[in-house]
This record gives sequence, C-alpha cells and structure tokens, in this order.
Amino acid sequence: MKITEETVEYVAGLARLLLSADEKKMMSDQMGDILEYMDKLNSLDTRDILPMEHLERASNVFREDSVVKSFDRDKILANAPDKEEGAFKVPRIVD
Repeated sequence: MKITEETVEYVAGLARLLLSADEKKMMSDQMGDILEYMDKLNSLDTRDILPMEHLERASNVFREDSVVKSFDRDKILANAPDKEEGAFKVPRIVD
C-alpha cells in the first residue's frame, strides 16, 4: 500500500510534529514498507492458532500475605514536631 506525503502530513499533524520534505518522503516510504509487511502477515492462515496474551507463562510474583509486628507508634512519633491522637499533625492546606 502506498502512503502519500499528504497522509504523512496528516499523521504528523496529529502528533504535532514538524517534518521537512526529506523526512516526509522517508516516513512515506517507511510507513508503506510497514503496511506491506502487515499485508504479508494478514495472508497467513491462523485459524488453528490460539491467541496469546504473553510470550511466557505468567505467574503470581506477590509474596505470601502474613501478619508481622509493626513499628511502635510512640517511637515513630517521638520526633514529630506536632502530633495529635497518635498521628502526625500537619498544617491544613485545603480550605
């Protein structure tokens, strides 16, 4: 499929790119090559091929959820400049 320079200008405008005349010509040729390759792929018979989501099998990589001892609240708040009811007190920023 032939990509015209007008099509390249339109796509470049959507991407807010300014292309020189040489760049438009180059992009026209490259986009045409890409579409030709896609046409080759479209001609393949894929009826018996199952769709895939990943190239490799996905597995859960999260750690086991377990209860652990937390930090002591009083030690955490010991150096706080201002605290109230067991929490850091900060200046109000929203009216």
